[in-house]
Amino acid sequence: MSAQRSIVIGGGAVTGLALALALRQGLGADIPVVVADPALATRPSRDSRATAIVAACRRLFDALGVWQEVATRAQPILDMVVTDSRLEDATRPVFLTFAGQVEPGEPFAHMIENRYLIDALVARAEAGGIGLSAASVTDFAARSDGVDVTLSDGRVIAASVLVAADGARSKLRERAGIATHGWDYDQSAIVVTVGHQRDHHGRAEEHFLPAGPFAILPLTGLRSSLVWTEKRAEAARIAALGADQFHRELEQRFGLHLGEITALDQPRSFPLGYFVARSFIGERLALVGDAAHVIHPIAGQGLNMGLKDVAALAEVIVDAARLGIDLGQADVLDRYQRWRRFDTMAMGLATNSLNLLFSNRSTLLRTVRDIGLGLVDRAPPLKSLFIRQAAGLAGEMPRLLRGEAL
Repeated sequence: MSAQRSIVIGGGAVTGLALALALRQGLGADIPVVVADPALATRPSRDSRATAIVAACRRLFDALGVWQEVATRAQPILDMVVTDSRLEDATRPVFLTFAGQVEPGEPFAHMIENRYLIDALVARAEAGGIGLSAASVTDFAARSDGVDVTLSDGRVIAASVLVAADGARSKLRERAGIATHGWDYDQSAIVVTVGHQRDHHGRAEEHFLPAGPFAILPLTGLRSSLVWTEKRAEAARIAALGADQFHRELEQRFGLHLGEITALDQPRSFPLGYFVARSFIGERLALVGDAAHVIHPIAGQGLNMGLKDVAALAEVIVDAARLGIDLGQADVLDRYQRWRRFDTMAMGLATNSLNLLFSNRSTLLRTVRDIGLGLVDRAPPLKSLFIRQAAGLAGEMPRLLRGEAL
């Protein structure tokens, strides 16, 4: 049996912490797991963003013992409507509706604010004896039998494998010399939380406007999270407006179907792009989450794609450990890459195509897509297929995404 060293995860947001818990669950306490991220110095988390967690990824959190800690703060998405219109149109006809359950009593997604999820993951990691370090990974050197990982506090950890979970601008990916291919969209997403007078009843809305999708995603209470796509220059202008002017722009798009609305936090603008790393692995290195791929938020799949990486990588590492195989050897990591690469490319292509199809002013394309949406709305088996795909319940699923412990 090969002697196993530590596993170091560079990046302590949702993806990195979830991977640490999955590895601890499957490997036990004999193999140390270390998560290194300066953001871990901030307790509790201040990440005010909200995320849609699809059913398969909710099952992952359930299997890790985390979901019960955050369930009361999570808003189930009970149904969804899709419209297609221009900003100046008086009405927004609904072309497609989705019921929100993939199984009886199981919504296809929940909305939750990131800070609650991160705090629950951190608490679970501390209770499980996972090493949490508020340092960054500054360097690493792979050898035939391991990788020496240097932290910003001066420590050097002898590891079997290093995982890059440090986001879209991954320093670890760059340090490994792994290139990316993709492109920037001339779009940015304005993210803001909105309060409203009336209950949303768990309904999500996706309004396709010429500049891009305007998504209203329900949060607990009389609140919703907006992901509002505009051309980059226009998004920067809107995000910089004073409160009254911003409210006018918001109301024009949001409407008054939920009564009076109020922005509850400062709107922020994030540039959008698509890229995929040319390889998800290097020598004793694995990329997960945004370090491996970034897609358009049009389908709300970004973090969920990262959690699918977590489930696949944890499973191949745990399987290797049970066979007495070196956790960081090339064929172990290659199994992870082969598992995840096709799904990642397919989702990237799908979101890119949707964005091209809907984010334009072409009358012809609008007619074609509205006919298509109407046909889908009248075909329950097709809608059910789309829901299961969106919920992450299709294809070869790792055990954690089925809700099974490692």
